[in-house]
Amino acid sequence: MAVFVSTLESVAVLLGIGILGFWIIRKRILPGDILGFLSPLALDIALPSLIFVTIIRDFSPTESQDWWQLPLWCFFFMACAGALTFLATFISKKDTRREFAISLFYQNAIFFPLAILAGMYGDESPYIVFLFLFTIFYPAFFFTTHPFFFKGSGKKNLDWRKIIHPVLIVTLLAVAIRLFGVQHIIPNFILSILALVGGMTVPLLMLILGGSIYMDFQQKGKLQLAEIAKFVTVKNILFPLVFLGILMILRPPYHIALILLLQSAIPPVTAVPLVTERLGGNRAIVNQFLFASFILSLVSISFMVWLFSLFFTPP
Repeated sequence: MAVFVSTLESVAVLLGIGILGFWIIRKRILPGDILGFLSPLALDIALPSLIFVTIIRDFSPTESQDWWQLPLWCFFFMACAGALTFLATFISKKDTRREFAISLFYQNAIFFPLAILAGMYGDESPYIVFLFLFTIFYPAFFFTTHPFFFKGSGKKNLDWRKIIHPVLIVTLLAVAIRLFGVQHIIPNFILSILALVGGMTVPLLMLILGGSIYMDFQQKGKLQLAEIAKFVTVKNILFPLVFLGILMILRPPYHIALILLLQSAIPPVTAVPLVTERLGGNRAIVNQFLFASFILSLVSISFMVWLFSLFFTPP
């Protein structure tokens, strides 16, 4: 039961900060258009800083010799998620099937698992390093594949600035430094600066998320309760249960199994409403899917992690 409580607290912290962001924008303490300026600060500066410091400080190639397998497991996860998404779309309404599918397929791969792992194992846990290695190519994967959900939506030229992202560059650089064993050449004050900047990553992103939800719900459209119920049933309950079954068959190492379970249980990535609108989709229904999944995740993620703990024991 302790696992359930610690996970519940971690998710509650995330949702609490998101609610604060919602309230800040609703009360006009900050203008809504500031969110567009804060996002690059969080994604291009704070997150890369956090990743660099974490890998330099906590990654040990000799102790974690299977580290190179983590990106491969991510592609395995996405392949399974793709198959499940394809099957699940048959229960959705035809006119919102693309929105249903894109919201199911792309999970909030970094920030929710980061907060949960930090809450369960501490900020300096090697599990956080494993998460960053697992998701090293996820942003590039997202930006190169999401247009395929909306065929005929227009120009689909690759934006290399989003593919060769600071997160990818910094992760590769930090791993190379650790592999060559030259981390001692980095001055401690540099790491301290980056650690302080990186520490604002999750709070800043959740504030942005909460504010964005408020802005989006000014034009929320007609509430589609039946589709929302279908979505959260699949996303928050069926996905993690199916992956738990897969994990029980494959029996990967504990750290890989835990990350795969978390990836299957978390809500959609927060960029889905924006890219849906850009591709000509229905942003309103995607916002409803996202909001409902986030609220239910407070209980569903905690339950799934507890269920996982019954079959997998940490080393």
